[in-house]
Amino acid sequence: MASAEGQQHPLGIYYKIWILLFVLSGFSYAVDYFEVQGAMRWTLVITFMFLKAGFIIAIFMHVVWERLALVLTILGPPSVLLVLIGMMTVEGKYAEEARFNYMGHDRNAVALTPADLHGGEGGEHGQEEAH
Repeated sequence: MASAEGQQHPLGIYYKIWILLFVLSGFSYAVDYFEVQGAMRWTLVITFMFLKAGFIIAIFMHVVWERLALVLTILGPPSVLLVLIGMMTVEGKYAEEARFNYMGHDRNAVALTPADLHGGEGGEHGQEEAH
């Protein structure tokens, strides 16, 4: 008969991770508070997001205590999808650069708005004035 003792996890680890999640959330909010901009902002926000998600998956979803085969089954497909998304991003940037270089597309082109297509200010107020 299997002992239930092997299935018990100390509550202290849950409390420590819970506090760590609050600290990481505080760092994430600090990025906005200190008005960090550009690539540094998104790098920090995504880093904190992945750290928090990783701790939640590992500890609160008990993945850290599972067998390797189950862990790879759970984490493998999302990892493959992230790699494919990264490859598509690189290919998309290459295709966009090729359009600029070889097809003469304007880098500063701005998409048309409904007001450009229909004239006036757009919205209900612009339509009322036209009638």
